[in-house]
Amino acid sequence: MSHFNPGRRRVIQGVGAGLLLPGLAPAVIASVKDRPQLTDGVQSGDLLGDRAMIWSRCDRPARMVVEWDTRSLFSNPRRFISPLADSRSDFTARVELTGLPADQAIFYRVQFEDAQTGVASEPWFGHLRSVPQQRRDIRFVWSGDTVGQGFGINPDIGGMRIYEAMRLRLPDFFIHSGDTIYADGPVPAQLTTESGRIWRNLTTEAKSKVAETLDEYRGNYRYNLMDENVRRFNAQVPQIWQWDDHEVVNNWSPGKQLDERYQTKDITTLVGRARQAWLEYAPMRLQGADQGGRIYRKLSYGPLLDVFVLDMRSYREANDDNLGAAKPFLGRAQLDWLKGGLKASKAQWKVIAADMPIGLGVPDGEVSPGVPRWEAVANGDPGAAQGRELEIAELLGFLRAQQVRNHVWLTADVHYCAAHHYHPDRAAFQDFEPFWEFVAGPLNAGSFGPNPLDKTFGPQVVFEKAPPAQNTSPFAGFQFFGEVQIDGQTAELTVTLRDLDGVSVFEQKLQPT
Repeated sequence: MSHFNPGRRRVIQGVGAGLLLPGLAPAVIASVKDRPQLTDGVQSGDLLGDRAMIWSRCDRPARMVVEWDTRSLFSNPRRFISPLADSRSDFTARVELTGLPADQAIFYRVQFEDAQTGVASEPWFGHLRSVPQQRRDIRFVWSGDTVGQGFGINPDIGGMRIYEAMRLRLPDFFIHSGDTIYADGPVPAQLTTESGRIWRNLTTEAKSKVAETLDEYRGNYRYNLMDENVRRFNAQVPQIWQWDDHEVVNNWSPGKQLDERYQTKDITTLVGRARQAWLEYAPMRLQGADQGGRIYRKLSYGPLLDVFVLDMRSYREANDDNLGAAKPFLGRAQLDWLKGGLKASKAQWKVIAADMPIGLGVPDGEVSPGVPRWEAVANGDPGAAQGRELEIAELLGFLRAQQVRNHVWLTADVHYCAAHHYHPDRAAFQDFEPFWEFVAGPLNAGSFGPNPLDKTFGPQVVFEKAPPAQNTSPFAGFQFFGEVQIDGQTAELTVTLRDLDGVSVFEQKLQPT
């Protein structure tokens, strides 16, 4: 796999720093302070066919100019220009590159042209590999949960080093499984951890309180982008973003009651602001006929892989005891989309990227004394499917009836890593074929778990690694990401769970059927 040479990148940046892009009116070269500034690096994402999204952010009203080439010397660049980026989008911009040759190293450079003067910023360089059309080896990584429980960017340990560990695996892309920020988790200057060791954070005003205003939600994304590991990773690894609860507030659903930290008490208002900020900072194309930013989507990666990205947050009914009749979780439109997409898929492997696990109980307080409220699919009752479980039962039964095989579930959320095997012989609901679910995370947050299993779909814990106590700091080492490799010749799929340093803690090989 061809990758950008960091040394060459520095040379090119040095050469390009004093150049104006072609087409600009002649002018005296502006001083650095007069030029637009790329404040948060660059990102690519949502590779699809001959296309890829490029994202960046400026410090003033400007248009983003992206040039790409198959060679790092940019001898034959193709040029794309964004609409005006201004305060309405927090000066973020995205463009969709088109016409990318299949399975090629794509080098891109990003500049911003000042809306008033036309003066260009210094360039920022990035790299991706375009989608293959033929069978080849594929490697990608996934995880979730960034800057949670007050554990932010710690300069004493080199920041969020797990992003560097993932980058060094040279993945084709990264699935962020949700909790891209912790909008409800302020970051203090320091924390005392379980060992008595002091965890020290970089701090910002936006992370000094729970997010309520649109700019406070935006500031949570800007905080994460201060980390050098994250910016380096973003420039070299295309991303697929999901969202979950902490993009708004812990365990939110309709009717969520907010605590005393919040002056804004209406959850619908907060969700609207949080969703806008998420869409501004995610390197994804807008989905749906109304271009309203639908989050669930399918991304194909050649004949060996389709990725089905779920949204388990936007369409659910309020969290409750999760018993009785069917209760929306994915929602009818998304569930029908998923069933149809999986049936129609010709890919060897169908990866279902879920922001929450199927068979783990995730509690959310109590509905009434002694009656638990549930946050995810499971309801703690090992018997027949009820509540939200009925959507999963419908899906699994459909996949069996349609003989849709080779689907693998990847998720995060619970802040430890695990491998679960689901089998009808162990289940109360038995109308499905066996499948695997793999859990990774957190990326940079407190560690928890393990969570209790709900036996409705017959899960078995094949592996789990969780801390000895709840909310253990990253110092303890229970930070994890997952890696998937698909062999281009045999189509064998290997899942590896890796720790903060990229060391394997578990591996499972799956043969296609």
